Amino acid sequence: MSADNGNNLPSRCAAPPLRWPKGDGAGTARRPLRGLRWPRSGVCVALALSLSAPASGWAAAGCTKPLYLTFDTGHMEVAPLIADVLKREQVQVTFFAAQERTKQGDGSLGEHWAPWWKARAAEGHAFASHTYDHAYWRADLPGTPQRFRIRPSAGPDAGKDQVMDAAGYCEELRRASRRLQEVTGEKPLPLFRAPGGRTSPKLLASARACGYAHVGWAPAGFLGDELPSESFSNDALLDKALRNIKSGDILMAHLGIWSRRDPWAPAVLEPLLRGLKARGFCFETLREHPDYRAWIQAH
Repeated sequence: MSADNGNNLPSRCAAPPLRWPKGDGAGTARRPLRGLRWPRSGVCVALALSLSAPASGWAAAGCTKPLYLTFDTGHMEVAPLIADVLKREQVQVTFFAAQERTKQGDGSLGEHWAPWWKARAAEGHAFASHTYDHAYWRADLPGTPQRFRIRPSAGPDAGKDQVMDAAGYCEELRRASRRLQEVTGEKPLPLFRAPGGRTSPKLLASARACGYAHVGWAPAGFLGDELPSESFSNDALLDKALRNIKSGDILMAHLGIWSRRDPWAPAVLEPLLRGLKARGFCFETLREHPDYRAWIQAH
């Protein structure tokens, strides 16, 4: 960080905003324009706000500008840090969990991480399925009954295309939910997020038929932690989020990304939460989301 300018803020804070390549809302983003230097003004705003505004409490009934922060599982190395920040900032979130490979232990839903999940349940967070083997939808297959080409990125068949019928896909969803209930002691929400946000209308209909509604994310809610840090710095990701997120958005990040060299959560999560709260936003789990509340109550 550059030298202090007398206000406890770095002197780089005068950087003007630049246009950011928009994501498609489904977990991908367009490639950055080569040669551009990304702004750092969002970092400065967040730092200023965090110095001047105390963290607000847990989401209350008077929440009028809600945001819905969600985390998908990952390598879990940053999971303890994320939990500490959420507790310190008193923010409740929704976790979408799969049994993914981890840097420590026997997978993100394994016994090593079971106490971590149990502690998050005690703090009031919500949980939902991310498919057990982090199974990507690849294509709908012709014919009846309906079948799908699926490629898991975890488990014994990681990286191999599988053919799965609707019942098989529903079992993928249920298996993650069952394990979540075992490790949290709480019934997971009847929601799921497909890995990568990749779905088809037929896949979504099959999932709804067995009691699962899909949850994506807002275009501005793609927080970019899976993008290469060589092209998308933490400063730039924070700036983008603080400028573009709006009330009602579902936000998405991960409990660790293998491919990102400069981890997102240690640098961005806390200033992001503080910056958003200072702008009047509040945080709720997907239990309170108006698009899913009735579905959850009915299932």
